[in-house]
Amino acid sequence: MDKLSIITRNTEEIVTKEELEALVNSKQQPSAYTGYEPSGKIHMGHVLTVNKLLDLQQAGFKITVLLADIHAYLNEKGTMDEVRKIADYNKRCFIALGLDEKKTNFVLGSSYQLEPDYMLDVLKLARSTTLNRARRSMDEVSRDAENPKVSQMIYPLMQALDIAHLGVDVAVGGIDQRKIHMLAREGLPELGFAAPICIHTPILLGLDGKKMSSSKGNYISVDDTPEDIRKKMKGAFCVEGEVKDNPVLALFKYHIMPRYPQILIKRPEKYGGNLQYENYEALEADFGSKALHPMDLKVAAAEYMNEILEPVRKLMVEK
Repeated sequence: MDKLSIITRNTEEIVTKEELEALVNSKQQPSAYTGYEPSGKIHMGHVLTVNKLLDLQQAGFKITVLLADIHAYLNEKGTMDEVRKIADYNKRCFIALGLDEKKTNFVLGSSYQLEPDYMLDVLKLARSTTLNRARRSMDEVSRDAENPKVSQMIYPLMQALDIAHLGVDVAVGGIDQRKIHMLAREGLPELGFAAPICIHTPILLGLDGKKMSSSKGNYISVDDTPEDIRKKMKGAFCVEGEVKDNPVLALFKYHIMPRYPQILIKRPEKYGGNLQYENYEALEADFGSKALHPMDLKVAAAEYMNEILEPVRKLMVEK
């Protein structure tokens, strides 16, 4: 698989593909970043962007991970001491999930976001950004969109400036970050910075087929026990033969297949014996034709997800 294929797989949108291709072909080592707000458990929705960073790292990109402690503080996720403790744990989780510690630049937001030059740029961007634009950009990140604090409207301006001050070529995030990234593409050139290329990953449904929510517990967390995952997978929404909006198939597409050259679905001989797949398309086709039963898919998903998350569990024991 060539570099562009690795970079673009399992993405929702790239702004723009032409710019990305030119960057890959013209720069010896381009750079990319993702920012994570340290605020609670890391689930497989977060890991989706980690997977994309792994793809970019494999393609030769220099990777920066922003542990956005000040963003979390502005978004009312705890005191600075609390969010910094979570940021340290998050960093170790990302390393356990596969990011090369020696090749990944982990940056704490407070290490540069309080500097005069940075804050002056935030004020400059504030002068050129309308209140409505700031409000639309912060809707996806605000805890209370109906009655937002002024701090939460500063949040998207800072996120845009992070791209410039970290000096990266590419910003990676979920498709829910699109409005902020478009603010960056339009606003940064006015301040003398380059417009970033943006790679957006999909938003995964929860295991119940509905919007993922911490209150519903309909997600796999990186610190779930093997038994937790087997139990969650057993109850996951997975209608026989239905491919669309199937959260179990999504685990294979976005989390399992990119990490394994081939996967094995174990089945008793009386049900046809084991099945082996080297690409997601073949797996999906068999499930869609009902050649692969939901329960066999679920059992395999639990087995592979437990294997992927085992390094994180070991990290927690060592903590």
